Amino acid sequence: MFEHRKQPLLPMPAFIRRSLRFAGFGLAMVAGSLLIGILGYRFFEGFSWLDAFVNASMLLGGMGPVNPLHTDAGKVFAGCYALYAGMVLLIAVGVILAPLFHRMLHRFHLEIDEGTGDS
Repeated sequence: MFEHRKQPLLPMPAFIRRSLRFAGFGLAMVAGSLLIGILGYRFFEGFSWLDAFVNASMLLGGMGPVNPLHTDAGKVFAGCYALYAGMVLLIAVGVILAPLFHRMLHRFHLEIDEGTGDS
């Protein structure tokens, strides 16, 4: 998926394409998770589409729910979704930033190898 540390640094246009591909995957994860949250709040709590969107997006953003929950099923869903949303947020940020961190580390290794003559 990524080039080996002994391979040359990826050219900038290819790096930008890779970064956009990873950003698209991370955003797709967030969009899919948002859809799960919207449908869950709509089904379990009977929220309107707008209220379901607000609650799901607030949990995905790490802020917490907006509307009070009234049903036991809705409370169980909200608790599970909150745990899931916290993990998805961290994973999506990691996926989006992975190409940048790899490029920084790859450049660092290339400079070390050139400095020591181990190439």
